[in-house]
Amino acid sequence: MARKDEILRMRDVLVVRRDALRRALAGDLSLLSDLQQQQGSGDVIDAALDSAQGEINSQLAEVESRELASIEKALEQMRDGTYGLCEHCNKKIPLARLKALPYATTCIECQRLAEEGRLEGAGDADWSRVLDSGSDKDVTISDIEMDVS
Repeated sequence: MARKDEILRMRDVLVVRRDALRRALAGDLSLLSDLQQQQGSGDVIDAALDSAQGEINSQLAEVESRELASIEKALEQMRDGTYGLCEHCNKKIPLARLKALPYATTCIECQRLAEEGRLEGAGDADWSRVLDSGSDKDVTISDIEMDVS
């Protein structure tokens, strides 16, 4: 299948995901406001659980919001005709990468260089995902405790 056809299919996938995220975020925000209005009854444990659930919902909404912004950017690039081109080296991003991450804005090599801090002008590198440092060393409580004496 031609690259253009694959990009059109990715556009459809992105539009569906964008719409789902918009609905989810709208629902999350209304649920959060409903929860805030309902607080005031219950015991301390209920309040703690509500607070923890609210924090989790807030973090999920933040992740979904970042994904939505990335999708919106990708759809804009499709309209501009720049979708699938690396923002740094201007080479075509391989279709395999775009299929795995349809809103990728860099090729694998430039992303790797940006993550390592070796890409000139990559101060705006995408740090929205967690990187594995490759360290499998277990951390114990004594490693992070501070001497308070």
